[in-house]
Order: sequence, then C-alpha cells, then structure tokens
Amino acid sequence: MAQTFEFYTERADAAAAAAKEAELDNVRERELRSEKTWRGLAEQARKGAVEREKADAARIAKREAEKQAAEEKAVEQG
Repeated sequence: MAQTFEFYTERADAAAAAAKEAELDNVRERELRSEKTWRGLAEQARKGAVEREKADAARIAKREAEKQAAEEKAVEQG
C-alpha cells in the first residue's frame, strides 16, 4: 500500500517535535535527519499523486476523443 503525503507529513512533524524536545545533541541530530527524510518522502508522494491525476485526466480525454470519433464515423456511414 502506498503511503500518503499526509502520513509522511505527520511523521516529519513528529520527528521535528522530538528534535525540539531532545536534550542530547546526537538525538536531536538524528530526529532532524529523520524529519528531512520524511519531508522528502512527503514531497515524492505529493508529486506522484499529481502525476497520477494528470495521467488519469489524459486517459479520460483520450477515451472521450475516441468515442467522439467513433460516433462521427458511425454517422458518416449511415
């Protein structure tokens, strides 16, 4: 199952909060790296969703054009 932008953003926010509360430098740095990774994954998920929407719209437009062409051909043939 593909994870969503919202899921990744929630994880990034949790890591940012943990970094803010961390008392040890190495823990803070680890959480900041985690936040950066989660934000990168969120951006990838967002881009993927946008691309899927574009592809879906293109497929629908193509089907409509093919349907229109078939209808016009049927009318021409009688």
